[in-house]
Amino acid sequence: MSTVFLANFCSMSPNFCDMEPDGELDPDTDDLPLRANTNHILIRHYVLDLTVCFDKKIISGSIVLFLEPCSAEIAKTKDDIGPETGDGARQEPNEEGTKLGSDTQSSDLFHSSNAEDFTLVLDCCDLEVSKVEEVDTNSVSAALGFPLTAASEDISLDSQADFIQHLFSMPSSNWKEKHRRFLLCSQSPGVQNSNSLHFHTDRWSLKLKKMGVTTSQGFPRIIRIYYMTRPLGGSVRWTKDQDNRECVYTAGSPINNRALFPCQEPPVAMSTWQARVRAPSDCVVLMSGEDEAVPAEDGDTHFLTWNYYVTMPMPASTFTLAVGHWCQVPTETPSALENEVEDEVGCSFLKTELGSELTRSPGEVVRGAPCQIGRDEATSSDSAFCHSSLGHKELSLTDYSGMEDDGISCSHGDYPCRFAERSAWSQRVVPHRVFSPACLLQKAQMGILKLLPQCLAAAHAVLGVHPFPRLDVLIVPAGFSSLGMASPHIIFLSQSVLCKECPGSGLNRLTLSGSRICHEIAHSWFGLVIGARDWTEEWISEGFATVLEDIIWAQAQQLSSQQTAEQFDLKALLRWRRLSDELQNSNEELQILRPNMERTGQVSDSGSSTIKHALNPDKTFMQVHYLKGYFLLRFLASEVGDQHLIDFFRLFVKKYHGQLVLSQDFLQMFLITFPHMERKGLTLSAIYADWLDRPGIPEWLHERSAVWSQARLVEEVKAEVVKWILSSRTHQAKGRKRKRTEPKVNYKELTTEQLVMLLELLLEESELSVPSMRALHKTYNLQNQDAEVRHRWCELVVKHTYSQAYCDVEDFLLHDQAMGVYLYGELMVQEDPEQQALARRCLGLVQEEMDQSACRVVEEMIL
Repeated sequence: MSTVFLANFCSMSPNFCDMEPDGELDPDTDDLPLRANTNHILIRHYVLDLTVCFDKKIISGSIVLFLEPCSAEIAKTKDDIGPETGDGARQEPNEEGTKLGSDTQSSDLFHSSNAEDFTLVLDCCDLEVSKVEEVDTNSVSAALGFPLTAASEDISLDSQADFIQHLFSMPSSNWKEKHRRFLLCSQSPGVQNSNSLHFHTDRWSLKLKKMGVTTSQGFPRIIRIYYMTRPLGGSVRWTKDQDNRECVYTAGSPINNRALFPCQEPPVAMSTWQARVRAPSDCVVLMSGEDEAVPAEDGDTHFLTWNYYVTMPMPASTFTLAVGHWCQVPTETPSALENEVEDEVGCSFLKTELGSELTRSPGEVVRGAPCQIGRDEATSSDSAFCHSSLGHKELSLTDYSGMEDDGISCSHGDYPCRFAERSAWSQRVVPHRVFSPACLLQKAQMGILKLLPQCLAAAHAVLGVHPFPRLDVLIVPAGFSSLGMASPHIIFLSQSVLCKECPGSGLNRLTLSGSRICHEIAHSWFGLVIGARDWTEEWISEGFATVLEDIIWAQAQQLSSQQTAEQFDLKALLRWRRLSDELQNSNEELQILRPNMERTGQVSDSGSSTIKHALNPDKTFMQVHYLKGYFLLRFLASEVGDQHLIDFFRLFVKKYHGQLVLSQDFLQMFLITFPHMERKGLTLSAIYADWLDRPGIPEWLHERSAVWSQARLVEEVKAEVVKWILSSRTHQAKGRKRKRTEPKVNYKELTTEQLVMLLELLLEESELSVPSMRALHKTYNLQNQDAEVRHRWCELVVKHTYSQAYCDVEDFLLHDQAMGVYLYGELMVQEDPEQQALARRCLGLVQEEMDQSACRVVEEMIL
């Protein structure tokens, strides 16, 4: 799960419906409207000033919006008012249970204003808006050399517009001064006159008007909104971490961030932001910001203030926040890690005594001395970042020779771009930190922090320049609904990716954590620095990240070409089986990767739209965009060669970084780069027809799966399956005959993926004896394997009612909530009273901390 341009790949899979005229938007119960009229006016910059209150479970404060109207041709005119009544969405009665803005007079004035007045529409829900005001920037503009307005009731529109436009046009090389001016403006007082802004909230939006202003050009350029979140608002989760301490974080909700702050949700609304967050002094605040924040005292209060910012314009859905009592995972001493990375990547992972590091408070960890490891001089921060310079020549395969000749001609708007920053080209490992609850520090150190340098360096070898200058990784609470979520500068990981016990040696036991880290890192390129312009095309993020997780993880493991190919084939077969099963048990409408077909990328006149099935819990847990998108890219690789496709990925990133794309942008560039493909009959329309615009499985995938089924690693698993089946039948026969000495069977040691395949194939058997189940458990130490293996083991336990291992099922449901949703259904469908009681007991224990969407699905299964 990439906050990729859809705030979370794993928890969000929105589908735009056919675009109706704005006045006709009528979302169904599982659809989500995007109300923002982004074709009329755009937010270019946000300044947030927020306070986190755990006692009341609210975040309160203000947000200042810096606005720029769109061109006169796009902006609203009298002719296109129609049924919209000028606000970019149908005027609708206040819904039952929907609270108007706290300023009742403002709401009344809103409804009594002229229907032709321009309305700024923001995406918003579950927020208590108390006040909206226009910001008076006279004092700031005067201090910076701009003329004061004449003494009049209103601010001079031309004067303010010129000042703000000058602010927007400041070059990226002067971004610090630009942000300073944004901050000064945000601290200016509100305009004091009677012609103030009026507002109204409904279920999905916040609407603002200024009486007498009929166009977006005449609308105020800077507005401030005072508001607070609601305890049960959908954008943030108030819960407790694994140490039973309070925390709150943006959970990748289907409604993105509209219940955290009023915003423009459509991905085309790219903006920069600054944020100041006050939180209790014993908490750490992590955000998707470019620089690590050093907390400052907040007067005489028991709060600290944290400041973050971004200079790359990005959609509001990528804004990420986490506040809690987490600790920074300690690193080893520089000499210890340097010695380790000189060895082969698959070397032993030695346990480290954490000592007093475990007892340090979050604030102490963040403000501790920097850990300078290796020779990369990436930053001179005062924060405890880990800098690594790996000694592996093989991890530095990216060829930048061509870049020096032609430079990198960025096609995006002006911002401080790392792709144009020469020093970033050779930075294989960006500064990184890992945070977790205290009880998981050692597991996070061995399973995450120790892997990050290898994974980051491998990603650089595959894709080139890291798009973002730093990375934080947070182990989120058990109720997190997916294995991971990528946002700019920060990754959330589920505790399920950690090993059940600290690994002893080698990378085999770290397969799940390693591949998941690589998946989320890959989103930095596909999903974040390049995002989907139409949210229905989720495969642009997830399909690419799934392919790249294999490539990057193989690079991090230093596998040979043969080992890489064999691992790819085994993983492809596992994914084929998962996709085939999902497509057999899902609605065909949810299986299409480009559901809008020729209308993909289109929106209504105002920019508003409806995202079909965004609130459908079935859609939330589907993997079709990951898997079908992955297989489309595997198909393209089979036509041009794996390395040629990787090289093409780098070309595509070089051209489209910092931009939003559609499927056709990638596919057209692919066909131009490989012109012989069209001569072989591979055209854009053929790819649409076979892969993107229809449900089901393409013919190529059926044929290829037969090849994967005969791969060497798969054949080894099949041989082991035969042994287990024969052993089980022997046990069953013994139950009917006189006991004889059981012959000893030698079982082959299997990799993690092979073990998953073994259990999947055994799931197809109608019977397995109790002694065989017991032997399986003991032979492979299944209770201590990674979550993917334990999930298949739990399915096997449930199917064969192996009651001796029900404790494993209970442990999985309690601690691996991101993966256990459908295991509840398997417990219930067996109609075994003991299993059903187990399901109800586990739900009762985790119900309060469980993700709301997952909880609703489980409750439907059980209740």
